[in-house]
Amino acid sequence: MLEKFFHVWAVSILSNNKKFLSACFLLFLMHGCKQEPTDDKLPGFIESTNEYFDLTVGKVRLQVEVAALPREREKGLMFRQSMDDSKGMIFIFKNGTKQRFWMKNTRIPLDIGYFSSNGSLVEIHKAKPHDLSGVPSRSRDVQFVLELNKDAYKKLGIQLGDRIDLKLISEILRKRRLQPSDYNLP
Repeated sequence: MLEKFFHVWAVSILSNNKKFLSACFLLFLMHGCKQEPTDDKLPGFIESTNEYFDLTVGKVRLQVEVAALPREREKGLMFRQSMDDSKGMIFIFKNGTKQRFWMKNTRIPLDIGYFSSNGSLVEIHKAKPHDLSGVPSRSRDVQFVLELNKDAYKKLGIQLGDRIDLKLISEILRKRRLQPSDYNLP
């Protein structure tokens, strides 16, 4: 008996409030489809435009693209057909950690340099196009990764122990409207 009463009561409310319930349902659906903002949708984000910045490693001057946001780091140098010898891409992370880079959709052979949080080059690895096995760092303190063409480190005379200027990295981040303090930089 009680069950029948609740059924009749529910049908009565539903039929009287169809428009209200339909509107609530529609709002519920619309809210469920809302996309959370990502780094590239936040105010002040600058879409990567293949803009190059001057970077010195030891005594060698390079022009680098910057991958500081997760989406940029994910894309990296994918789909590029070539890259000039004095150009590269620097990946900037918020902290020094163990890193592993792979070559998904990367068509050019690269040298991958791992730099510690103090800006010192600690490792150089070779990476083959489309290799998904990854190039792991031995160091657990890698905050910057510089990708150059294959053998570029040797050709340009960049050696283990050479450093990047962290103040210059901070300057580059500011030009991108990013906060160096978010990357534990001065």
